[in-house]
Amino acid sequence: MSFPVARARFTFFASLLAAVLLSAGCANLGRSGEDFRAVIQRAQQQVYPALVFLKPIKQHLTGGERQREQTFGSGVIVSADGLVVTNSHVAKDAAEIKCVLYNREQLPARVVGLDEDTDLALVKLQLPANHPPLKTVRFGDSDRLREGQFVVALGSPLGFSRSITFGMVSCVRRYLEIGQYNLWIQTDAAINPGNSGGPLVDDQGRVIGINTLRVSWGENIGFAIPANVVKRVVDALREHKKVKRSYTGIQFQAIRDFMRDVILDYDRGVVVAGVDERSPAAAAGMKAGDLILDCDGTSADALYLEDLPAIRTRFASLPEGVPVALSVMRDGEKLTLDLTPTVKQVVDTEGVELPDWNCSAQRISQFRTPGLAYFRPEGGVYVLGVRRPGNAYRSGLRSGDVIISINNQSIPDMATLQETYRILSRLERGQRTALLRIMRDGHIRFTVLDFNTDYKALDE
Repeated sequence: MSFPVARARFTFFASLLAAVLLSAGCANLGRSGEDFRAVIQRAQQQVYPALVFLKPIKQHLTGGERQREQTFGSGVIVSADGLVVTNSHVAKDAAEIKCVLYNREQLPARVVGLDEDTDLALVKLQLPANHPPLKTVRFGDSDRLREGQFVVALGSPLGFSRSITFGMVSCVRRYLEIGQYNLWIQTDAAINPGNSGGPLVDDQGRVIGINTLRVSWGENIGFAIPANVVKRVVDALREHKKVKRSYTGIQFQAIRDFMRDVILDYDRGVVVAGVDERSPAAAAGMKAGDLILDCDGTSADALYLEDLPAIRTRFASLPEGVPVALSVMRDGEKLTLDLTPTVKQVVDTEGVELPDWNCSAQRISQFRTPGLAYFRPEGGVYVLGVRRPGNAYRSGLRSGDVIISINNQSIPDMATLQETYRILSRLERGQRTALLRIMRDGHIRFTVLDFNTDYKALDE
């Protein structure tokens, strides 16, 4: 194809694309219908200076050993002194974080706080003395978004320093099973690995979401956390280093779930799909199938799936330790149940490496390991990972085993396990054995842990 013909075809298709974008109102291109290139330029000018490329080095207890992994992600600066919002899955387990700013300045950062329930995190750039204030982003009102609005996604896909893609808002209130406390903004702007934590920006250069997910089996389907959710979580992480939530033990279900063909004959309220064992809801006498009508005198309605995050947020916001009255319908009879929420534990994902045993361990939590917590409601520790080959594996220990006692000494928590491990590790080689009482699949068994072999020395 000759160059003039190719250029003519390019001009034709470019004009056609512009006509389609403008005629479809692809996204309300600015307040005066300006060219979409000007909108992209505005996003570059206002958001690029606050865009951060994150390179976390993570530590994982994989196969019973601590291993390091380099990952990539994105973030945006939300305060002049260096606070950066990103995704929790970007910053989680980071032993160190290296950041590259818009002007290619490289700075270290530390994690301020994580909120895995919304997949958001706050990290702090370590600025040198007398560093000039950093450029920050402006947040928009995500509740005012409409389908068809023009948006751009910024970030660091696949480890590139920065990039920009454009598209439109496909859905403003998408419900996903992940993310209990928020709906999602769906967009067809390209979001790829490394974009996580980067901003989704409207036509006025305001951040209206944090890019988080994409659908790998579909095309042009990505999801961002709405800006109004981000602002609330950032404020909580800045003040408390975590998001405080109450725990009730209620599993909620919408009255009308068209995806699962569940249509119940109610016009208000929210259905109790399940009640956790030994939870505040169970103590209050709540049962699966109950219909909650009111919470503390105010209606509690979830007709559709999109209503569930607001209901969960409302119950998670109840003050812990303070009884609230729930109006409940059960088998046609109206009841009043007194519910006293407790503090929801922050899920501790950090385990402990036991190198002489060639395994790792972690505490039991009803929020992280509910299956183990069912058998051990009082808590305890379990085997997180086992190295193959290694002393623990050769002695018969497996991932998921609950350690009940060592040499007839009870192991109720991680502190006791670590102290017992330190004492046993002082034994000379040839004498390093311990009798472990463990639980596996609900059954008690004994095993002799022989940790006389130095597998790390064998590796070398």
